[in-house]
Formats: sequence, structure tokens, C-alpha cells
Amino acid sequence: MKFANEKVSEIQIAYIGGGSMYWAKNLIADLALDDQLSGTIRLYDLDYNKAQNNEKLGNSVSNYTETKSKWQYKAYPTLQEALTGCDFVFISILPGTFREMASDVHEPEKYGIYQAVGDTTGPGGLFRALRSIPMYVDIAQAIERFSPDAWVFNYTNPMTLCTRALFEVFPKIKALGCCHEIFGTQGLLIRMLHDMAGIEGVHRDQVKVNVLGINHFTWIDQATYQNMDLMPMYRKFVDKYYDSGFENSKDAWVTNTYTAANRVKFDLFRRYGLIAAAGDRHLAEFLPPWYLKDPETVRSWKFGLTTVQSRVDKQAGIEQFYGKLLSGEEKLPLKASGEEEVRQLKGLIGLQQFVTNINIPNAGQMKGIPLGAVVETNAVFSANSLRPVFAGELPMEVNNLVLQHTMNQELIMKAALQKDKGLAFHAFVSDPLVNLDVNQAEVLFDQMLQNTKAYLPGWPI
Repeated sequence: MKFANEKVSEIQIAYIGGGSMYWAKNLIADLALDDQLSGTIRLYDLDYNKAQNNEKLGNSVSNYTETKSKWQYKAYPTLQEALTGCDFVFISILPGTFREMASDVHEPEKYGIYQAVGDTTGPGGLFRALRSIPMYVDIAQAIERFSPDAWVFNYTNPMTLCTRALFEVFPKIKALGCCHEIFGTQGLLIRMLHDMAGIEGVHRDQVKVNVLGINHFTWIDQATYQNMDLMPMYRKFVDKYYDSGFENSKDAWVTNTYTAANRVKFDLFRRYGLIAAAGDRHLAEFLPPWYLKDPETVRSWKFGLTTVQSRVDKQAGIEQFYGKLLSGEEKLPLKASGEEEVRQLKGLIGLQQFVTNINIPNAGQMKGIPLGAVVETNAVFSANSLRPVFAGELPMEVNNLVLQHTMNQELIMKAALQKDKGLAFHAFVSDPLVNLDVNQAEVLFDQMLQNTKAYLPGWPI
């Protein structure tokens, strides 16, 4: 990397999963819109042709008049070539296909177990983790061998376990898990300020929050705007909209299963007095089937079950648009994605100090959770340094909920590394959504194991 007048060039970023048609577009746009950074994005994907497509797309953006910085995109056929000499590594992969995802999400429905997302916890999250962890073992080993000093950004779910696997294999890795769920809750607080106090023009950076928990099951126990305590206002806000919910667009949840009316979030505030800081679809999956008992219950809480078919349909639309981008029929819209990878890069490079929420192993920043387990709290980004902010401790009744999942995640990690079917089943039946007779649970578990066995070499299946 080279510095010149607060600009940094020749940054080398390896992007594992660089054939993506989703996150890659966001990254290309975010980098093009920043005028301080430039360099090379080294694209690696198991499907080399897809990486080459993003090479073409990324390089085409350099010719846009609105582009503020020039990045070179280059596809590499091997992980070694992509990693050697890089400064940063981004990981955003899909562990499996829609076929395995369909098993994760819909096989449990035959037994009355419903999941709104199915990629983090519950039966779906467990099996996605069993597929992901071996991939992350390989990635961590490659990073340790070819780019041990690089900073590693993980974007893949299950976020906690993928990030945990990196540290398990390469303890000295400089890795972090990045998730935007907290940003959505800060956005909700901004809309609350407008609705309840008529305050407009608030930027997310002005809403300061203390974050505690694990990915997708995060909590806020302090929230301020210009030194104003927002918790009393949030209580009144919850009371005002508890029954109706509160959305950007009224009843958007009815037609868009990727959104929700925040009623789960409001209910959890009434129960525990803290702001549940992830989206309703994720939050609901960490609890007993209070909100996911059946589709009717889900509708009463004003969110939806995101089917795998809807993801297949979305993929088809993305592929069609992507084809137009590659042919030049369409231009990639250059608009900020809302992710924070550019600001995080600038923090670690030393251009600015920056604080945001990330997932890293607990080194004492969160009390009540075992050391070494991956937790989500705020952290300070500065020159080649990432320091967690001391977040404190959740109330016992909330910490108990989080701790149950933390210990189960550690069990899943052990099962995946040892290829131990018995340990994986113990984790399966310990999940609060798996409210089944143990014999039924065994049948479901065995079927889901069969459905994903192609990704579990060496397992006794």
C-alpha cells in the first residue's frame, strides 16, 4: 500500500466467493464511490468463470463518469494466487446450493418446526454450519499459509460459527465478522425520533448504541442521540406501535418476506427492557416457538417465512439483471450499499478511527459469556488495530438465553471438527425450536443429515 495526501493506493484485497452476483455488486459500487482508496480486488471462486464475470463487471465501472476511484479487478484460478501478497481478505460464500437450503428450511416444517430464515440457528442453522465449517477450515489454513498478516472480513452466515472456525484453526488470525443488522435497528431509532419528537435529518452515526450478544441475537442496553437517553422514548414508541407494528412502508411485510413490522422486537422489549437489535425474522428463531409456532402465529406477529422458492425466484431476477450488466445493456447503479467495509478498511489502514459492531472472540468485552466464544459488540478500528469496546453484561434472564446458544454453538463447532454425529444430534435437540419427541427428532436429524451428506465427507452417515 502507498500513502499520498490522505489517499492510499495499491491496496490488495482477496475476495473469496468473488463470483457472487449479490455482495460483489455492492462492493464494486462502494469502492467506486470512495475517493481515498484504490488498488486490486483479487477474485477467487470455485466457479472461475463467475469470478471472471465479476472481473469484467468491476473493471467496466472504472469508465463510469461518477466513479471516484480506480480499482483493478482480476480473477485468479487458485486460492493461493489470490491470497499471496494481499492486505485484506473478504469472505462471502454460499455453503451449499438451494437444494441443501430447501432441506434446512423446509424439512423441519414436516414436523411443525418453522424457521423464518434458517441460516443462523435452529435446525437449518445447524446444518448450514456443518457444511460451512469444513470450508472455513480450508480457508483459514490457506490464509495462515499464504497471507498470515492480512485482515480477514467474514460476511457468511452462520456468522458466529464461520468466524469462530477461522480462529479455531488459526488462532493468530486477524479476523472479524461483519453484519448490518444493528444498522437497521439504528435506522428504526432514527424513525422513532422523527415520529415521537419531530427530529429530522439524523444520521446513523449520531445514534450511539451499546451492543451485546451474538450475531442475529444482539441487544442494546444503552442508546443516545446528542446525549439524550433514547430508552424512555423507545418505551413510549413500543407502547404506541405494539399492536400495529412500525414499518418504513405500511404492511410491506405482507408482500416482502425479507422485512417485518418490528412487533417481535417490541414484544421482547416489553419482556426484558432491552432493545432487541436484529431483525424480527432472525430474533424469532433464537427463542422457543413463541413467534414461530405455525404460519398463523407468524402472520399475527407481522413477519413472514422466507421460502427457498422465493430465493430461487430472486436469483433468477438477479441473473437476468446481471446478464444485462455484463453485456453492457445496463449500467451498475453506483449507490452506497449501507455496508461499512470501506470505513472499516480506512480504520485499519489508519486514515480514520472508527467504531462499529463486529463479531470477534470474547476477550472480556462481554461478561457472562465464555472467553473465546465469538460475541458481537462494538470495537474501535485504528491503524492495524482492532480493539473491542467493553460492553458489560446482559441481565441474567437475557444472558441465559444468549448463553444457551453460545454453548450450543461451541458444541456444533466440536461436532463439525470431529465429524461426530452424536455431538451434532445433542446440539440439534438442545435448540429451543426443536420442540419434538426425541425419537421424532432423531428421524428428522437423520433425514437432514442425509440431505446434506455431499458436504460432509468423512462423516459416519
